[in-house]
Amino acid sequence: MAITDPVADMLTKIRNASRAKFDKVDVPASKMKLEVIKIMKNEGYVKNFKKIAHDGFNFIRVFLKYNDYMEPIIHGIEKVSKPGRRMYSGYKKMPRVLNGYGTLIVSTSTGVTTGKKAVEKKVGGEIICTIW
Repeated sequence: MAITDPVADMLTKIRNASRAKFDKVDVPASKMKLEVIKIMKNEGYVKNFKKIAHDGFNFIRVFLKYNDYMEPIIHGIEKVSKPGRRMYSGYKKMPRVLNGYGTLIVSTSTGVTTGKKAVEKKVGGEIICTIW
């Protein structure tokens, strides 16, 4: 039986598109993916996103962000919790990404949020991915 991880597929599409210097990338829509992309926009890693319906399928169009020299803002994006090995953390032991320069995305009981906000709210959860 094949195990798929839709969030990991989305992160790989975004990573590959930014390295290839594409303006935008389309990913199949889901609630979890939408929440992750909202956090990426709020943290300044992507310009914008838009939900699109085409022929009965829903997509999220992600507009990628680059600096003045056309270098991608996303230097690295990595899935932490995988289907074969889920990674959880309490708020007291929440890991930091690049000593605080990156962003940790966590799925908590109060919703998908960044690692810093999870520590402020004193909630732990499943570590979805890291972005720097």
